[in-house]
Amino acid sequence: MGTLRFVVVGTGWVAGEYLKAIASRTDAEVATVVSRNAEHARARLDSLGIAARVTGDYEEAVKDPTVDAVVLCSTPDLRPEQAVVAARHGKHLVLEKPLAMDREGLRRMAEALARHPVATAVSFVLRWNPSFANTKALIEDDAIGRVFMAQVDYWHHVGPKYPQYRWSRTKAQGGSSILSAGCHAVDAVRYFAGDIAEVTAYGCRTWADSDYEFDPNAIAIFKLQNGGIGKVSSSLECKTPYKFNVHLLGEKGAIMNNRLFSHKLPGQTDYATIPTILPDSGDVTHHPFAEEIDDFIGAIRNGTRTRCDFADAYRSMEVSFAIDESIATGRSVSLPLAE
Repeated sequence: MGTLRFVVVGTGWVAGEYLKAIASRTDAEVATVVSRNAEHARARLDSLGIAARVTGDYEEAVKDPTVDAVVLCSTPDLRPEQAVVAARHGKHLVLEKPLAMDREGLRRMAEALARHPVATAVSFVLRWNPSFANTKALIEDDAIGRVFMAQVDYWHHVGPKYPQYRWSRTKAQGGSSILSAGCHAVDAVRYFAGDIAEVTAYGCRTWADSDYEFDPNAIAIFKLQNGGIGKVSSSLECKTPYKFNVHLLGEKGAIMNNRLFSHKLPGQTDYATIPTILPDSGDVTHHPFAEEIDDFIGAIRNGTRTRCDFADAYRSMEVSFAIDESIATGRSVSLPLAE
């Protein structure tokens, strides 16, 4: 297998990080960028020193037989159909979150990928964060035993200074506090504590004159399949710096972000701090897109799975939809969701 050629859809800051990650490798290149604004796309490529074709025709770009993979940084309402087209043409896929805005879109993607299997990576990008990697390794090494209580918070005031705010605050393209961003916290609970059996959730407004078309705040309580319990909170309108809290209680110890209390450290009287990069910033330096692309390219070349492939992310999305269903109906929702 020679140089892998990529199509990147979009030119926002996330797409820019993927463009840089691909261009930095000697075994991959950006072949085409798909954008409705060709002038902006060319300027973006020029600023990054990347020579690639620009087109507004997605299917024409994807069916190119010299293209190996597609990175979808389009708005989430477009992703399901774009993913179906890419899979049909046999292209490996990197997908931004949320995967879809509704269960029907998610189902269409799953059916297409079942018919046309390709390598996938879903950008629950914190799975490649160093602190997440440490925590996962500690859990797998039995440092805290079975996680019986998992609490993860996503607190980030996503206001007008962020370019995506103009569309992410809408019901059509943002969807909900969970779909817009809190799904990262949902995925973290699953990653560290396992699958979720039942959801009960509530939402609220921050201010009466909020520009969000949905409740920007949500809390969900979980029954875990391992017999434990969990909680996720998501706030997109909050008076706090960006915070992504990960608090895990296990039968043999506990983890609070980068702090560990473990049965493996006899005589320990307080938490030990592990120096690492925490997922505590909305800035790209805390979001390892390059590591995600490295993992994705390795999966293509070696026939392995990425740290977060579509099948895994599908279950996090099911929980996210269950949270929104519980908020809307006032009832608990069991998982997996019925077809």
